[in-house]
Amino acid sequence: MPKLVLVRHGQSTANQKNIYTGWNDVPLSELGVEQAIEAGQKLAELEDFNPTMIHTSVLTRAIKTANIIAEQCDFLDLPMNKTWRLNERHYGALRGVNKDITRKIFGDEQVLKWRRSYDAVPPKLGAPITDRRYENLDRILLPQAESLHMASSRILPYYNDSVAPRLRRGEDQLIVAHGSSLRAIVKYFESISNADILHVEVPNAKPIVYDLNHDLSINEIKYL
Repeated sequence: MPKLVLVRHGQSTANQKNIYTGWNDVPLSELGVEQAIEAGQKLAELEDFNPTMIHTSVLTRAIKTANIIAEQCDFLDLPMNKTWRLNERHYGALRGVNKDITRKIFGDEQVLKWRRSYDAVPPKLGAPITDRRYENLDRILLPQAESLHMASSRILPYYNDSVAPRLRRGEDQLIVAHGSSLRAIVKYFESISNADILHVEVPNAKPIVYDLNHDLSINEIKYL
């Protein structure tokens, strides 16, 4: 039976400074590198996990984590697909702002909704981000801010088109991405309600292993 493993990137320098990141491109911190190594070592010990592809975003912190895991697991020969569709949720005008400052300005309840709820949209940027990573995309696809619901509309089609078919063929798959992009997949896989997703957080570099049945229903969930 196939396995799907989800790993959030190791701690980034923005995580370290308690800053909203979203589509900002930031590196791993020293601790984040150590966390990625540890995640790779745990996956290397996982029995019967032989992925045929690694999926990640186009952001450095996820790509670096995926590369470190691949090295630890002897997966460097595997194809790696980097897609903007697995990017972190776009935090709009909150990008680069300290989270404690937003709590003082907007209150704890509002910040919790922006960070964890399904439908709350952060304040928008004045225009979509300009970056070489997205220069070939139709600008209508580029967000100025996203709720988790909005982010799911780009994340889940990628899962259904590029991950699920491989799982159905019995091929293990590894996704290395971000807190919110993985929350969207966890919500979908575990049928978590819009209300209950508020209380779900995916920690840095802690692999989630789904042992799946052939119809992709969940047989067992392990947290490494």
